[in-house]
Amino acid sequence: MDASVKPKKKWKLKMPGAFTILFFLTVISVFLTWFIPAGSYSKLAYSHDHLQVTAPSGKKTIYPATQATLDKLHVKIDVDQFKSGAISKPVSVPGTYKRLKQHPMSIYSIFTSMVNGTMQAVDIMIFIFVLGGLIGVVKASGAFESGLSALTKKSKGKEFILVFMVAVLLAFGGTLCGIEEEAVAFYPILAPVFIAMGYDSIVTVGAIFLASSIGTTFSIINPFSVVIASNAAGTQFTQGMMGRIIGFTVAVICLLLYLHWYARKVQKDPSFSYSYEDKEKFDKMWSMDSTEEHNRTFTLKKKIILILFACAFPIMIWGVMAKNWAFPNMAASFLTIAVIIMFLTCFGKKDGLGEYKTTTAFSDGAASLVGVSLIIGLARGINMILSDGYISDTILYASSKVVSHMSGSFFIIVMMLIFFVLGFIVPSSSGLAVLAMPILAPLADTVHIPRYIVVTAYQFGQYAMLFLAPTGLVMATLQMLDMKYSHWVRFVWPVVVFVLVFGGGLLVAEVLLA
Repeated sequence: MDASVKPKKKWKLKMPGAFTILFFLTVISVFLTWFIPAGSYSKLAYSHDHLQVTAPSGKKTIYPATQATLDKLHVKIDVDQFKSGAISKPVSVPGTYKRLKQHPMSIYSIFTSMVNGTMQAVDIMIFIFVLGGLIGVVKASGAFESGLSALTKKSKGKEFILVFMVAVLLAFGGTLCGIEEEAVAFYPILAPVFIAMGYDSIVTVGAIFLASSIGTTFSIINPFSVVIASNAAGTQFTQGMMGRIIGFTVAVICLLLYLHWYARKVQKDPSFSYSYEDKEKFDKMWSMDSTEEHNRTFTLKKKIILILFACAFPIMIWGVMAKNWAFPNMAASFLTIAVIIMFLTCFGKKDGLGEYKTTTAFSDGAASLVGVSLIIGLARGINMILSDGYISDTILYASSKVVSHMSGSFFIIVMMLIFFVLGFIVPSSSGLAVLAMPILAPLADTVHIPRYIVVTAYQFGQYAMLFLAPTGLVMATLQMLDMKYSHWVRFVWPVVVFVLVFGGGLLVAEVLLA
């Protein structure tokens, strides 16, 4: 063979970045509004001591807020669930679907949806900016580097224990209070630690996003999914709890085994990493320089800073679980701690940074997460297009027709797959619950199975999709760590298959035992 002849390079499909993927999905969503028939259910909402029904035509009708009214509307929900605020979003009214005049979105709506989606996500964005600023100040103080140096010395040979603890903590956070978006706060803390331990970006996302999502998938008492869905389905969330506890236990054990297998492979051979081609870029972005004497010295001041920083997260979890905190509350608590740390960082004879460097560190930290914030807004823009084009309810109506003549085990498996598809269209767990449950849960009565099994099918189906769906939190997570979507899919697809197969088995078992 002639040495001068160079072998042809194989053409390799390059996966576009998060912004490009979301832009193309926005375009596709707009075109779908031209072809999928428009339609809508009447929507029921509670306001000022009365129930208001908004018909597809836009006509509003006021009813007294009584159980008799709900029975008349065939909405099998306890009226107290509306009055207490447990159900705050509009609920679909069964049997009211109407075809509407086609409502195609314009090409210009591609761009307006991006802006409006971003405005709708402003509460999450502010939380992320404050988080970035807090991290920027802690980094500037040198507390991260010196603390990391001390941690790596003590954890030598026991690195996976930290991965185990983080994954278990976030899995319980997911199953108890639905921690998902809030989990983004953990990436900047744990990514440098996992790098120092020889792990990659996949382990970081697996221990945080995947663990919290597995917890929510097999949720036991998460108020934002299983409780709201049970209320909307007209059943009690305590029904089927034993099955969910068993599912959660098995799922978390399987996840930990999968993470342990992958983490050991990467630690022994870094080239095994699914994201190995981006290793240098990831390490440069998140690793800490602990070689300088200034960074290695773990002073009392740095210890106090790290303790304050660490306290922000249990406070956040407590606020979400005990006080029903939303993102503005979480942002305020993080900002309080950030200001205290800024005072500590600003002053000091030897290691004080001064006012300018301290405030600049905060603003630079916030600026570093602008891309992540915009991704969340763009994903919401897609959902707005599907809703404003009146095709979401049409897809829901068609789904109800698919399962209406089925029975038994086949019914519940198809129901789970329907929720898998709907999870892409409505990635909000509470949003999908109030839209779909009043329509789909009553179908369980026609095949003589308890409604709580439909609630479980909703959990398994929607969250199996949310491991993958660009319209959910995945893209913001990958953007934060600058990870390719294709690398993530390669790692997570076995988990998706596990949820659908194992979850499907649990559903069939519940149907047979009911």
